[in-house]
Amino acid sequence: MRGPVFLVAAMALFALLDANSKLLAGRYPADQVILARYATLLAALFAARAVVPGIGGSLRTAHPFLHLARASAMIGSAFGFFLALKRIPLAEGYLVYFTAPFMTLGLAAIVLGERTGRAVWGWSLLGFAGVALAMWPGLSAEGPWGAYLWALFGTVCYAIVLTINRLLRHETGAAVLILWSSLPGLIVIAPFAAMSWVPPTAFDLAALAANGLFAGSATLCLAIAFRHDSAARLAPLEFSALIFAVGFDLALWGVWPRAWTLGGAAIVVFSCLMSQRAAMAGQRKPSGKT
Repeated sequence: MRGPVFLVAAMALFALLDANSKLLAGRYPADQVILARYATLLAALFAARAVVPGIGGSLRTAHPFLHLARASAMIGSAFGFFLALKRIPLAEGYLVYFTAPFMTLGLAAIVLGERTGRAVWGWSLLGFAGVALAMWPGLSAEGPWGAYLWALFGTVCYAIVLTINRLLRHETGAAVLILWSSLPGLIVIAPFAAMSWVPPTAFDLAALAANGLFAGSATLCLAIAFRHDSAARLAPLEFSALIFAVGFDLALWGVWPRAWTLGGAAIVVFSCLMSQRAAMAGQRKPSGKT
């Protein structure tokens, strides 16, 4: 049961990260919030290595350009979701995020040369239709078009991160991943954050730092989960993020999910599960079959 427990814990922490960012979004610019996240992650990494030398593995990598590409995509994903969730409920933003596996399929075909069957693409199209259904009430002339586009941008960037992760799957240890994802982000964002800096209160400073701890803990839980269990078993549990998103929407902002959102969510979840099932069935076919 370790894998599922750590996977659900990761989803809860990611939802907590997004809820905390949404609360901070009303008072602080995106670059300041994201800069604080990276700074906290780096501080936690080096503090841990000062106490336990070498914890997390080596900081060196044979693939610096892949790591820099991954860091760039992570910056885009962080900004995309921050700017999206500033204007729309967590549940709606998460529905767009759930299309990341479909986008990863396309990137895997283009970048990794992986073949994907027609059934997988068919379920993927249905999944996007579910997102469109959920977004439909808001896609009006007065609707938050910009927020949905930012969520889509963040999701595309996240799908790129997932694809690069597969190329970096032989990298050992969490330290190199944290360093090479956080340090470039810190360097790139720092000048912009300095220009728009808003002095935080002591409480908000703690909340800004908490984002880094939430992000780092969620990533660690995710890594442990996939170390203990297979992706096939764990992937469906990622949809538990929607439960946490709805819970935070209700508890913090008093926002109930609309019927359109629930209907779209049902379609997206069903499509993702069926797409994964079709992909696994295709992998199990003997090489001589078509």
